[in-house]
Amino acid sequence: MGLLLSAPYAIFIAAVFVYPLGLGVWIAFHEYSFAAPGAQVDRPFVGLDNFTRALTDPVVLASFRHVAVFLVINVPLTVFGAMLLATALNRAVRGMTFFRVAYYVPYITASVATVTVWLFMFGEQGVVNAALGDLAPSPSWLVSSVWAMPMIALYVTWKQLGFFILLYLASLQNIPRELYESARTDGAGWWHSFRAVTLPGVRPATALVATLAIITGANLFTEPYLLTNGGGPNQASTTPVLLIYQQAIQQNNPGRAAAIGIILVVGVLLLAWVTRRITERD
Repeated sequence: MGLLLSAPYAIFIAAVFVYPLGLGVWIAFHEYSFAAPGAQVDRPFVGLDNFTRALTDPVVLASFRHVAVFLVINVPLTVFGAMLLATALNRAVRGMTFFRVAYYVPYITASVATVTVWLFMFGEQGVVNAALGDLAPSPSWLVSSVWAMPMIALYVTWKQLGFFILLYLASLQNIPRELYESARTDGAGWWHSFRAVTLPGVRPATALVATLAIITGANLFTEPYLLTNGGGPNQASTTPVLLIYQQAIQQNNPGRAAAIGIILVVGVLLLAWVTRRITERD
């Protein structure tokens, strides 16, 4: 009965994830091109040529460095920001429901709408530059090769934070209150209670939040596409997924795009494994 009830979901996973992933691996080892249905197209086996071209392409290597910069900024801010805000929201404070909803609103709002607000704030003639005056960077935030990727990381952190706060809230509410009472009885202050009770109690949530943040960052596409006009300036915010789109759809070179995708999948799996080992160790 269990197998019967889980069969529809297993079929869905196989059709939507397993088959495309397997096809992507096959494409990565062949000279593949999109053709009209029914057309006879030769797709010879090329071995590791697509991977070699991808790994020796400066643009591809730069896109992975951009994602690394993004993750270095985004993952710590997401983990610690969501944890601290969830801890604050877990207390009995006035307007708690309002704050919980307010933090969650950016997450459920369409990216096109929030990007418009972000451009209004950080554009060359935006509110932030007007407030900073002569201290504003030149070129501006989103058209600067130095600031473009950090600004995208801050935007994604702000937009996704509400979802991760909810994960931490659910984990915090599962920590027995007796542990905090015992800590106070032993003379522990806020910081010692947080370090000895809260951090161990939310360790599984931390592993999940860090893993999801890494996956989100590795699949970065919408934000640079909208905020920096497709990876600008001068490809300073290009990401691997953006390159996959450009190579496969715009340039009809799905073989190299699939190779980039496989490299990205392997990299994400390794990062997720390391993150889990670090966050869940005793």
